[in-house]
Amino acid sequence: MGELIPIVAIIFGCTIPMVAIWAKHKEKVAQMQVSVTAATTAEKAAQYASHIQRLEDRVQVLERIVTDRGYDIATQIEALRDTRRVDEGSGVPLDIKTQERA
Repeated sequence: MGELIPIVAIIFGCTIPMVAIWAKHKEKVAQMQVSVTAATTAEKAAQYASHIQRLEDRVQVLERIVTDRGYDIATQIEALRDTRRVDEGSGVPLDIKTQERA
């Protein structure tokens, strides 16, 4: 029994530093994962911000079209349809009923 005490002391003496090294390694890995996650999150946030800005710009243009020109947009669209020619080889006319009457 007296011979086991030095053996146990040697085992614990070797095991404790190994556990300390392993714990330090795990801590470094965790820190690296956090930094990678933070960088990825920041990149995605920047992409979302850019996308939102583009959408806001488009909405502002649409609001300007509706408010500046009033509600005569439908009239302008119809005017464009009336001036389109079928014989230009552009395909089916937009206003088929008008073409059938002529």
